[in-house]
Amino acid sequence: VQLQASGGGLVQAGGSLRLSCAASGRTFSSYEMGWFRQAPGREREFVAAINWSGTYTHYADSVKGRFTISRDNAKNTVYLQINSLKPDDTAVYYCTARTKGRVSLRSYEYDYWGQGTQVTVSS
Repeated sequence: VQLQASGGGLVQAGGSLRLSCAASGRTFSSYEMGWFRQAPGREREFVAAINWSGTYTHYADSVKGRFTISRDNAKNTVYLQINSLKPDDTAVYYCTARTKGRVSLRSYEYDYWGQGTQVTVSS
């Protein structure tokens, strides 16, 4: 499985971005998908996750109400809509896939990782 994240960039506080993560493979629709982020000098942290069918989502408290995760299984793509951006949201955002098991908040339970896309929010 290969994951290709895109959509990052430099935005002002209060702005929005839509991150995309395209996955290879014919079984994408069976994967639980997640987004994590890592800011300089900080550990990688959970942001959001979605189950295989898109019927269940989970968010970190810090992004609830501002971020929305979704997926299009026909396009093998998962999205992260991020609104009301804050400087604290500045980080490299990674998409990840878990091929067995349920949605997880733990990075070590995911099997595949994309290369990351940089989001920088200016104040």
